Parts: sequence; structure tokens; C-alpha cells
Amino acid sequence: MAQSKDGPVRGRGAASNPVNRFEALDYERDYDSDPDLEPAPLTQFLTDMSRSIVARNDSPDVGFEVSINPYRGCEHGCVYCYARPTHEYLGMSAGLDFETKILVKENAPELLRAALSARSWKPQPLAFSGVTDCYQPVERRLRITRRCLEVLCDFRNPAMIITKNRLITRDIDLLQELARYSAISTTISVTTLDRKLQRELEPRASTPENRLRAIRELADAGIPVSVMIGPVIPGLTDHEIPAILKSAADAGATGASYIVLRMPFAVKHIFDQWLEDHRPLAKEKVLNAVRAIRSGGLNDPRFQSRMRGEGPIADSIQQLFDISKRHAGLDRPRLSLSTAAFRLPGPQLSLWD
Repeated sequence: MAQSKDGPVRGRGAASNPVNRFEALDYERDYDSDPDLEPAPLTQFLTDMSRSIVARNDSPDVGFEVSINPYRGCEHGCVYCYARPTHEYLGMSAGLDFETKILVKENAPELLRAALSARSWKPQPLAFSGVTDCYQPVERRLRITRRCLEVLCDFRNPAMIITKNRLITRDIDLLQELARYSAISTTISVTTLDRKLQRELEPRASTPENRLRAIRELADAGIPVSVMIGPVIPGLTDHEIPAILKSAADAGATGASYIVLRMPFAVKHIFDQWLEDHRPLAKEKVLNAVRAIRSGGLNDPRFQSRMRGEGPIADSIQQLFDISKRHAGLDRPRLSLSTAAFRLPGPQLSLWD
């Protein structure tokens, strides 16, 4: 359903429900009263009865071949999220639906155990949050990600986790168990250190201060942790690269990476509306900078280009990142995860055997 309400929605990243590109019909709500009096949409949690949990990809742009996503949709509500269009495959919108209608894979731990027990399973790093955040707010209650980590500890299969939520520190005990076998790497994603901007861009994700605190807690616990600037928004957040990297290094991060804003399908309309609502004076500056790195458009899906962009502005972002990374001492060799300790646990083995 397309939502006609103008202006930002309290506590949400998107301000509307853009038309689903796969749907022939579009329904628009007719407001009989002041739209400002309409209550903010509540989050709904729906059961996803997927029969498999491990997703595979052959993209040269990401550092993993297999991933797991316990949730579809994400309550963090990051307005720029490239995963928003995945909700359209479910008959929903990439806008408010993506952050208010969350599909929960309640049987993910059982599916993961079955996948790792299969003869066809090749021990390899399994990435969490390849699409949506595995530590989004509802994880505090449902604990699906934690139960998946318990499975990985049983098998001693390596994992990579990226998140914007300090909730990851709840599972330090499991992460330490994997770290004993060089089988874990964690990454905290930081977009901006400006708390007001962060709240507008990522309304339900952890604050910048709490993300830096998460880096410190993970590092102090002996768990490898890096920072990702994700995404760099040209003309809006690119100037923060040095400060983000220094703050992360001071907190204990040992590595760093970045991606540049990309806006597939409906994301370009959602982000355009966000700029109009929150940064109208900077709107054309930001969009023109994005076009400059995306061959004149707002998205470029080509491998090798989609994560970093091309052209002088993309080159300047890369140079600033490389210099800042070196100055912050974050240019160490990338951590290599080990599968040497992988095992098929028998019924007599407990998590800590």
C-alpha cells in the first residue's frame, strides 16, 4: 500500500511505502484527518517458515560465499539500506513495510544444525547479516542469532558478523569460544559520529557512542573486531572518515573497510524523500555527488564498481580512507579464519567440551 503521508515518520527511516515494482495494483490511503495526528506504524513480527537457512553467492564484491540471515526486513530502519528492495519479493514495500513487517526465521538454529551436519557441507566462514542485521532490536527477546552461534560453537565452524547494534556484546561468551579456534571476526558498522544525523538516518540502530563502546568491549574480551564505514554518503558523511577511523582505533579496532552509498530500485526514491525531509539544502549536492560516482545515475550494479564507485570523487574518498586508515594504525593484514577445529559433534558433546 502506498502511503501518502508527507514528511518524516517518528522513529522510522522511510516516510512512506513506495509502490512495489512487482505489483500491478497500488492502494493509496486517503487521510480524512490531519496526517500529523496519525499514529506511527507499529512493528509486526511474522513467522518465516523457510526450509533452508544458508544462502550462497558468487559475488566478487563480498568476502564470503555463504551467509545466514535470521530475519527478513530490519527494524533499525536505515533509510539507505540496499536490502530494502528484497521485501518486494514478499509482496510488500521497500519503505515502511521493510522496517515494520519483520519476518522471523524461528527455526534458523535447527536448519543451521542440519546444514552443518550434511555430508555436502564444506567447512568455511559463515557470514551473519549479509542482508539484514542479525542483532536488530527483536533479537534481544527472540535470541535466534545467539542460538545459531551456539550451533556454530558446537561445530567450531568459523563465522563473520557485521552489525550496527551493541547487542552483539551480549554474546561475548560464545564469541570468545569461537575465538579460541581463530573462528570468529566481528565488524561494527559506523556511518556517522553525529548523533542527530545518525538518529535520522538509522532511527533504531545503536548510537555512535554505543557502537564504539561495543568495539571496546569486544576488543577487551579478545575478540577480533574491525570497523566498517557503511555507507559513506558523498557530500554528507565523507568528511567524517578520519574521525570515525581514529575513534574506532582508539576503542580497540584492528581493521577497517568501507562501502559507498548505493541505491537500487526503490531505495533511490526513499533516500530522495529523506533528503527532502531532513537535509533539503544539501539534497542536490548529495545527489550530484552520488551521480558523479555512479556513471550519472543513482545506482550502478556492476561488480567491482557498486561498492566503491568510480571517478574523481570516488578516488578522493578512497585516498582519504587509505590515508586515514594508515594514520589510525588500522592497515594491518586482514584476519584469516581457520576451519582446522571443525568437528561433527556427537550427542555426548556439550557446548564447552
